Amino acid sequence: MSSRMFQGVVLQMKDGIDRVVGVIDADGIVVACSELTSIGEHWSGAVAAINAADNGITRYEGKTFKPLAGWGAQFDYAAFVQGEDPESAALCAMAVVAFNGAKTSYEEKHDKATFVKNIISDNILLGDIYTQAKELHFVSEVPRAAFLVRQLGQADVSTIDVIQNLFPDKQKDFVFNISESDIVLVKEIKAGIDSKDLEKLARSIVDTLGGEFYTKVVVGIGTTVVGVKDLAKSFKEAQVALEVGKVFDTEKAIVSYDNLGIARLIYQLPTTLCEMFLKEVFKKGSIESLDQETLFTIQKFFENNLHVSETSRKLFVHRNTLVYRLEKIKKLTGLDLREFDHAIIFKVALMVKKYLTANPVKY
Repeated sequence: MSSRMFQGVVLQMKDGIDRVVGVIDADGIVVACSELTSIGEHWSGAVAAINAADNGITRYEGKTFKPLAGWGAQFDYAAFVQGEDPESAALCAMAVVAFNGAKTSYEEKHDKATFVKNIISDNILLGDIYTQAKELHFVSEVPRAAFLVRQLGQADVSTIDVIQNLFPDKQKDFVFNISESDIVLVKEIKAGIDSKDLEKLARSIVDTLGGEFYTKVVVGIGTTVVGVKDLAKSFKEAQVALEVGKVFDTEKAIVSYDNLGIARLIYQLPTTLCEMFLKEVFKKGSIESLDQETLFTIQKFFENNLHVSETSRKLFVHRNTLVYRLEKIKKLTGLDLREFDHAIIFKVALMVKKYLTANPVKY
């Protein structure tokens, strides 16, 4: 962040505020001040006081401090005004508004992470992407993939800070919030890395947050793209991966778009088409008429590759009992699950029913 930008705001405010006003960074260094001789001073005690105040107004050694807007648990910059009285607090709050506005404007023009965030959020015109990439010296044509990290429940640590520490190279890896629970990592990928390698990266996030900080997360992984304009595509794929995973892979903490298989096709189908398909498959009855025992039998039958003997052995039932249950399904649907083509139709029907019941968000 340019200290000249903050200093420009300070100079504009100087005529309207009859007190010393300025900005310190996260290390306590005065980066801008109406009293020029104070620029460069180190106020380490103020940093501790501000962090302990939980982002509110802080009074310390004759000055009033208030942090600027930021993503992490600790502040990046804080405004200060000389004095500890109520008027100082009001002036400091006004200064924060001015500095935040300038900071946001600066980041939109000069910050690469904000640039990437605008791309995946469709907040930048396609024609402006390469122009702004050139201004930021942003390397456009390198492989990158989007990871969507969703926090489940409350956490005792700042999840974004942990992820930023795992991927500290801010020129190649970009980490930012898109909501209270969702964090995006856009990572530069080496040539030749496949989906399994991406899952290993996601596993490092899940294991670090879960093992060291007791924070449960799920991670959706988009495909690797080369052009910067395609980052939005990779991000949307990560979103889809999480939504489809909520329906079909509820036990998995990591869901890759590449591995969604037929579930991805079902997700993209219109609801009306899915409902028509179920009516066609279950012409003689309803899928709801299948009891839990029968559904469990079907699941095991599929898991054992349609082998009757092996399935009956795993279920601890007589072979004839399993055959009876399969005949029951045949009477209801007209599908003989012992035939491969019929088994595929029924498997898809079960997935469609699960999808309709879950009603996931569409991207």
